[in-house]
Amino acid sequence: MDRIKEKMNSLRIEADEATAKVEELQKQVKALEHENLQKEQEITSLQHKNGLLEAEVEQLEAEKKDLKASAGDSHQHATQNETLQRRLQLLEEEAEEADKNLRETNDKLRQTDVKAGHYERKVKALEQERDQWETKYEEMAQKYAAVQKELQDFQAEIGNM
Repeated sequence: MDRIKEKMNSLRIEADEATAKVEELQKQVKALEHENLQKEQEITSLQHKNGLLEAEVEQLEAEKKDLKASAGDSHQHATQNETLQRRLQLLEEEAEEADKNLRETNDKLRQTDVKAGHYERKVKALEQERDQWETKYEEMAQKYAAVQKELQDFQAEIGNM
């Protein structure tokens, strides 16, 4: 009788632990999903910024060509051309840096997706394990009830003797 109670308490403790673990993993999954959403938003922002920078680079390259054609004689035009070239170089460096950031963010997003998939599989496994424990608990509860009934019947028979 005490063994059954101990076993039931053990099963309850294990079920509570499994439930706590599932809740913790669900919180982790939500945190990863939130982080994933933030990374996606950052990627979108960087892609937009990259597009703007590319458009600005194209515009500056067009301006550079126009200035080269018309600024052959003028020192002022040469100075402007140098300034625009420096600016173009800076913008190209910024575009390269934005591309690098985009690639890094994409890599991080892929890693996050892999981790999220891993945690989802863990959650599913834990949910299955929890379901198994619940089934075992229900079976043990039924056995316990049957043993209780047998004990009461036996006590009633002894009492009738």
